[in-house]
Amino acid sequence: MLRLGRREFDTHEPVIMAIVNRTPDSFYDQGATFRDEPALARVEQAVAEGAAIIDIGGVKAGPGEEVTAEEEARRTVGFVAEVRRRFPDVVISVDTWRAEVGAAVCEAGADLLNDAWGGVDPGLAEVAARYGVGLVCTHAGGAEPRTRPHRVAYDDVMADILRVTVGLAERALELGVPRESILIDPGHDFGKNTRHSLEATRRLGEMVSTGWPVLVSLSNKDFVGETLDKPVKERVVGTLATTAVSAWLGAQVYRVHEVAETRQVLDMVASIAGHRAPAVARRGLA
Repeated sequence: MLRLGRREFDTHEPVIMAIVNRTPDSFYDQGATFRDEPALARVEQAVAEGAAIIDIGGVKAGPGEEVTAEEEARRTVGFVAEVRRRFPDVVISVDTWRAEVGAAVCEAGADLLNDAWGGVDPGLAEVAARYGVGLVCTHAGGAEPRTRPHRVAYDDVMADILRVTVGLAERALELGVPRESILIDPGHDFGKNTRHSLEATRRLGEMVSTGWPVLVSLSNKDFVGETLDKPVKERVVGTLATTAVSAWLGAQVYRVHEVAETRQVLDMVASIAGHRAPAVARRGLA
């Protein structure tokens, strides 16, 4: 059982986490949800299309202009409070690596801290424990926040992913983060080249076998683009193919831009796997 905020999710229940970037320079939407009203409209649409989690980020993942903790908080804290007011049952996640920002958004109503940079600030897990919220434990290959990998190498990339993510999850549990609210994430593209991310996907079942719920953040990433030689705006099909494989292998939470399309893929895979009944089953029965 995965428990986040007011929501509980069964083991085989796929969960969509919709991305809402409060940044003017995000790689995919290029600032479309930087202002409040477009961002709130995005939340409303995502919830209507089947997202259970809204992931709010105040700093783009890649290199760019410096964003201080104060500016990151300015972009996220008030917005978290407004989403909490308008959507009391939605799970609110905040993508941050900074403990001080994590504490501020938890005060505003966040349910989950999405630590995409692999525990670079150990205090973030302590914040999650103090507020009783969830935590995403990610493998980033030891990379510093907002840096790109350069000639990174692993003897066994999945072995390293397991060592880091399970270690972070166990530390979070020892600190007092609720076990049912801890997730692990292989960190596609973070501290990895394209071949590493493909191997992490191929071996995702090894993460699932640890017993920790697995979150994947695949949406329109560079490993998809390089695999198919497609620019950012032409990666949806590759993303959905990777989503289907990840779902078959047992990942549970999917951080995405395209909510409606992802919902259909996840429902189809769940029905093939026998975890979900068809919405309609009239064929051959009339």
